[in-house]
Amino acid sequence: MRLGEQVGQNLRGGEVIELISDLGGGKTSFVRGLAIGLRSEDTVHSPSFTISNQYKSDIFTLHHLDFYRLNETGTMKEVLTEILSEPSNIVVVEWAGIIKNVLPNERLRIRITPTSETSRTFEFAYPDELDYLLPRDT
Repeated sequence: MRLGEQVGQNLRGGEVIELISDLGGGKTSFVRGLAIGLRSEDTVHSPSFTISNQYKSDIFTLHHLDFYRLNETGTMKEVLTEILSEPSNIVVVEWAGIIKNVLPNERLRIRITPTSETSRTFEFAYPDELDYLLPRDT
């Protein structure tokens, strides 16, 4: 959560973050941190069953999408395209394989790997223009 909070404090709006991890890997905890960093007072829940959750802050809306249960994009492709068009939205996507062709190449990809019950490693992949998102003290 602390790393998510640090990244959340650096968000400017319009960013897309792809989270890659197994079930129970810590994706929702990371998003909880993002919401804290954005100063959202909303309670963050996993969108595994709802596909999409929104969390509001004073300036931004954090959209947390989970495509784990989808076999085809259906209307989610249009919904995601609309969400991506609004610069005050921040989009976090889990299990993005089914909609990769909709996501911009300019996104932060974070692979979360559990190393123990309470520890994770994070691997970041991003274009140079998103370098500002990364915390400098970790």
